[in-house]
Amino acid sequence: MMKLIYNPASPYVRKVRVLAIEAGLMNRIELANVSITPVGPDEALCASNPIGKIPTLVLDDGGALYDSRVICEYLDGLHDNPRLFPQHGDARWTALRRQALADGILDAAVGTRYETFLRPEALRWSEWIEGQMQKVRRSLDVLEDETLGDEVDIGTISVACALGYLDFRYPQEGWRDSRSRLAAWYERFSARASMSETRPE
Repeated sequence: MMKLIYNPASPYVRKVRVLAIEAGLMNRIELANVSITPVGPDEALCASNPIGKIPTLVLDDGGALYDSRVICEYLDGLHDNPRLFPQHGDARWTALRRQALADGILDAAVGTRYETFLRPEALRWSEWIEGQMQKVRRSLDVLEDETLGDEVDIGTISVACALGYLDFRYPQEGWRDSRSRLAAWYERFSARASMSETRPE
């Protein structure tokens, strides 16, 4: 059985778990919860992933895969359901671009979380924080103008997990206030069982 080293608060982990549920693979994955910070690594995790980050997927043969993008694509090759990484044409590039955009939102938001939560207040860089959050806001504005439909693929999964992280860590941001189309899409998508089962507490 594969082992997913994870923490339920991680949006990158959530992306992997949502994809695994949608692909019907969770019965093949054991979950191993770890608690880490950028300055507090987990020794067992580092033995599988020298970067010391989650998610890390330990395979049946003891090898490991990381990061979320690699793990998701690997898992998508293990099932017989419709592929969550479109294989050809515009659908593929749209899904991959949306994944990249969503991961960019998360990179900025998670980095800002570390800066505002872990770094001593006297050492925090306010201009850097604002710059990161502007990346988030610009990306959300682009998504507001996109036509997000009922498709379930790596792009929409990634976007939904990014929006869920903003709800979880940045409720004060009020991202829905000026993005009604994106908010309506997210409400529909987040009703999926895969999203409900992975919602961080």
